[in-house]
Amino acid sequence: MRALKQAIWVVILFLLIAGVALVLLTLARSRPQDVPWTPLDLGQPIGAFTGRKLAGLGEDFGQCQALLTRAGVRYDRLAPVTRQDQCGYSNGVRFMPGGARTIGFSPALGTACPVAAGLALWEWNIVQPEGQKHFGSRVARIEHFGSYSCRRMYGRSSGDWSEHARANAVDIAAFVLADGRRISVLNDWEGEGEKPAFLRAVRDGACRLFATVLSPEYNAAHRDHLHLDQAARGEMGWRACR
Repeated sequence: MRALKQAIWVVILFLLIAGVALVLLTLARSRPQDVPWTPLDLGQPIGAFTGRKLAGLGEDFGQCQALLTRAGVRYDRLAPVTRQDQCGYSNGVRFMPGGARTIGFSPALGTACPVAAGLALWEWNIVQPEGQKHFGSRVARIEHFGSYSCRRMYGRSSGDWSEHARANAVDIAAFVLADGRRISVLNDWEGEGEKPAFLRAVRDGACRLFATVLSPEYNAAHRDHLHLDQAARGEMGWRACR
């Protein structure tokens, strides 16, 4: 009797494993962005593992460039910046106008490639749809305070180096619609209405794509921008969204 019960449990366990495997294989075919082992594709909608895959790009500059090219993004490769301290980068790209899909950042933005890949997905899948939803208009450009800056966190003289020191972060200041309206983090974060709702929506959407997202709700130092970075915490590392 005991042997029969054990055999039944073995069969049940086998069927459960087979069922889970079948579900995952079906999901991998229909929504590859929702399973961890499929390759990242910037042309796919954001999925459950897209953010982890972006973080996993790390220093794989070749793969990151190939992803941008395949998605129709025009960019220039930036010359490496080498310093004796913790600053510099070797995987920088600058968005260029034109191409199949235009990235509208002003002024022209150069940043580490994994950040650029995240920004492309953010604009296409979050920023533009939210612009249409809240204002009935596309976003013509995204204003920023830059990416690379050789400094420690909060500009201190000691302590951890900022992700900006490796061009692995960008600070987003405002969004300008095609009809000329401007939505500013500094001026429009507080209160009710479409502008604050839009800013919170694009912040929340960024949390699906970046390792760190900091907004005015985090502290006063971020009162005028959204900080987005791809801090190297591994594909399964913790993520910060505030």
